Amino acid sequence: MDWLAKRRRRITLKKWLTLTMLLGSCLLCAQAYAATKIGYIQLVKIMQSPQADESGKLLLKEFSGRQAALEKLKKEIDAKEAALTKESAKLAKADFDKRTEALNNQKVDYNRKQRELAEDFELRKEQERNKLQDRVNKAVESIAKAEGYDLVLYGTAAYVGKKGVDITDKALKALPK
Repeated sequence: MDWLAKRRRRITLKKWLTLTMLLGSCLLCAQAYAATKIGYIQLVKIMQSPQADESGKLLLKEFSGRQAALEKLKKEIDAKEAALTKESAKLAKADFDKRTEALNNQKVDYNRKQRELAEDFELRKEQERNKLQDRVNKAVESIAKAEGYDLVLYGTAAYVGKKGVDITDKALKALPK
């Protein structure tokens, strides 16, 4: 019996030590997690900010001349088409065909210019978006270094509870002009 009692005590001591080690490691993990400082940036809010609006206004100003020229060309085509429809009964077949072909060529040219304008606009919009994203990245990096953030998340999050976690307003203020 004496031998059995000693064995039970050893097993209990081993269990106690294992449990103590497990609890200690859990506490260390919790402390390491608690020390992690996390920030969150709302990209939607930044894309709706005055800094993003400035980029949009710049693009509209840049492409307004080409857009106006396209609208003028469209009005010209519409006027020629209306005139051709109105005069079609009076025109000879050869003259009507010649004017119709010229009008169709002008429409093809208009569609090409419209497509080119849209492609150029999208390209410039992407360039401006990338510039804004670079500025946001620099602002976030400076805030993260200055305030000791370990992790900063962009975009969507399942849950953002603490107000101190959302650093979007700080990032907007730190954006270089």
